Amino acid sequence: MTPEEQNEQGAPNSETGHELDAFLGKAFEEKPIWTDLWESIRDVFFPVKLPPLELTSKPIPVPDRMAVKANPWAIGISSSVNIAILLIVLFFVGKKIVDTVKPNLMALNIDVGDYNAPKAQQKAGGGGGGGDRSMIEANKGKLPKLEKDPITPPQPQTLDKPKLPEMAAINVQKDIQLPDNNMPLIGMHESSNIKMESAGTGSGAGMGTGSGGGLGSGQGNGYGPGYGGNFGGGLEQIGGRVSAPVLIHSVEAEFSDEARRAKYQGVCLVSLIVDAQGNPQNIRVVRALGMGLDEKAIEAIRQYKFKPAMKDGRNPVPVPITIEVDFRLY
Repeated sequence: MTPEEQNEQGAPNSETGHELDAFLGKAFEEKPIWTDLWESIRDVFFPVKLPPLELTSKPIPVPDRMAVKANPWAIGISSSVNIAILLIVLFFVGKKIVDTVKPNLMALNIDVGDYNAPKAQQKAGGGGGGGDRSMIEANKGKLPKLEKDPITPPQPQTLDKPKLPEMAAINVQKDIQLPDNNMPLIGMHESSNIKMESAGTGSGAGMGTGSGGGLGSGQGNGYGPGYGGNFGGGLEQIGGRVSAPVLIHSVEAEFSDEARRAKYQGVCLVSLIVDAQGNPQNIRVVRALGMGLDEKAIEAIRQYKFKPAMKDGRNPVPVPITIEVDFRLY
């Protein structure tokens, strides 16, 4: 159909000839492509400055919800309830942790008895020694007299007739049979020095290689290789003039986990030395149980405290003892 035919039939036709001009209300301005390209480049590199925007709206007042005054009673009650709940939770959680980490301890019978102490003086222990730091070994000779509290220690005789004669003595029980000889002078019966009088290489008065005013290689005013007086070597023994130590503080021994699971029980025998201050020393197991119970017994005995053994009721002395630790499930 030709434009003339359209006009004849009454179809709309604008001066520009665009079909949508009447529909959009204005005619399209057709531009060449070069014009569009130039405008795009100009907008990128040389943009057109637009006038500032003018605010034409008015703000609407809104009420401030946070400006409302808080109620102190509500805050106090809420805080108290929250703190109480937190404390209750912490209490039960902490109690559960303590119960899990620390198992319940079982009470044990610890029998310290009388340490198998002798009831008479048939057992002895201790020793003594002395000397004057001489270069020569103590001379060979007989033993001095035996006395409870000797005043004069054994020593070579330097004066024939002293003005205040006092016989030398050592602190040994009189009913103990000691080795002796028929030498006229006081000295060490096993010494090889039979020509020169000498107190020996020890110190602290007395004769021998030890110290303390006794006779021998030990320490003390007794005789022999031990210390603390008397005779027998090593420590003095309980009985006679030596009283037993008294337990004043003890600690219950715990079961080991292995023994508790196996329901294993028994008696562990432990030997130790109670020193002159009442502390346990040289702790060792004499009759073992195993399953970790021996170590638990030693751990508990290390914390014991004793009133030390007393010699003649006034002098604290170290003594050996044995303790039975009874591990028993109830």
